[in-house]
Amino acid sequence: MSPLPDILSQLNDDMRRDDDWGAVASYIPELAHIDPAQFAIAVTTADGEMFTAGDADTPFSVQSITKVYTLAIALGRSGDQLWRRVGREPSGKAFNSIVQLEQENGRPRNPFINAGAIVTTDEILTGRLPRETLAEILQFIRAAAGDDNIHINETVAASEKAHGHRNFALAHFLASCGNLNNAPEKTLGTYFHHCAIEMSARQLAMSGRFLIDTPKLPRLILPQRIRRLNALMLTCGHYDGSGDFAYRVGLPAKSGVGGGILAIVPGVASVAVWSPGLNRYGNSQKGTEAMARLAREMSWSIF
Repeated sequence: MSPLPDILSQLNDDMRRDDDWGAVASYIPELAHIDPAQFAIAVTTADGEMFTAGDADTPFSVQSITKVYTLAIALGRSGDQLWRRVGREPSGKAFNSIVQLEQENGRPRNPFINAGAIVTTDEILTGRLPRETLAEILQFIRAAAGDDNIHINETVAASEKAHGHRNFALAHFLASCGNLNNAPEKTLGTYFHHCAIEMSARQLAMSGRFLIDTPKLPRLILPQRIRRLNALMLTCGHYDGSGDFAYRVGLPAKSGVGGGILAIVPGVASVAVWSPGLNRYGNSQKGTEAMARLAREMSWSIF
């Protein structure tokens, strides 16, 4: 009998007992009013079992977690030529750093910082209309989750566009270095919309199954790309907090400023946690703590 139901229930109780929830992402007005005192966790196993606790069916803005899916699509379409436009190294800087982009002549350090994700979005947008690209991203995520009830929150997308001045600066700098194929406004419109996709923790955990790498689940990408995506999630998935997360948790994972974290236990499970309050790195405070405890109690680690 799985120990997961008891562990997740205890984690939910313990997270709610502590009043230090972190701070929500106030620079996106539509996220600024979200109640930080929420917590959800969901685990889907390679055998198809699902275990949840807390607010696991509450939809939230997954934000940068969509960068995992857009990278998977870009690699499927462009292969290794994508790496001519974006690197594969940890940034060591904030996710929206302009200084680093300038120092490195417009080639973003990795595909999970904002500049790198803008380039990845630009890659899959090239030769297509934004609505076609967004339809492809949604189709991929819905197929991964086995759920068609996953949508873009247009209000959040509009909020990001109206206040995304730093992302506009990044996009225009990329364009000035010849590293943008489409107009900045076109690429950013697509980027803001896919970051505004909403999922619950249950749906998010399901959407990560394609990265577990087991013959028991449908394959959406090649096995070697699963390994590479997981490697990048481990080294770059939590921005300048990636090393700390790898040290504490020991699993590939991708965070979003909406408070979600998608973590993969290779060959075993896909895990989603959500709590909107963030730590100083812009990653979910309670989510990080819960993942560290879950990994410890289940002896889950790639090391």
